[in-house]
Amino acid sequence: MDQVTSTAKGFTVGALMSANTVYVMFDPQCPHCAHLWNAAQPLMKKAKFVWIPISFINGKSAPQGAALLAAPNPAELMAVHEASLLAGTGGLSDTPKLSSEQEAVIKTNTQLLNSLKVESVPFVITKNAQTGQVLSNVGAMDTAALAAMAGIAL
Repeated sequence: MDQVTSTAKGFTVGALMSANTVYVMFDPQCPHCAHLWNAAQPLMKKAKFVWIPISFINGKSAPQGAALLAAPNPAELMAVHEASLLAGTGGLSDTPKLSSEQEAVIKTNTQLLNSLKVESVPFVITKNAQTGQVLSNVGAMDTAALAAMAGIAL
């Protein structure tokens, strides 16, 4: 968990002042990640979520991740993006060319995921608010499973 908190760069949504933080490494082209985004919505008032874009699915992943990181309101843009992805329309289509800084951030995030020997996304890591145990999960979860993992009451 220390590697993720010290190295990864993402955007923060939810209860920004919460001591309970859930880190999610995701590829913007991943439909399972979109399902996890939707499952996390009921928990946004109870925990802070840091969404960390990586790129390995296809050529749209990095520009979409960079657009999300640069957005004035990443949560709003992420909601639009994930709805489009789940509707089968590919997510954000109007993404600017990556700057070298944005490319470096996405590359660093992707290298971090690889160094953790995680082979798919979404990858969720958090410290359970009740037990203090660091827990991780690969793959989408429903709201109840995500809440249980984070130690958050529904």
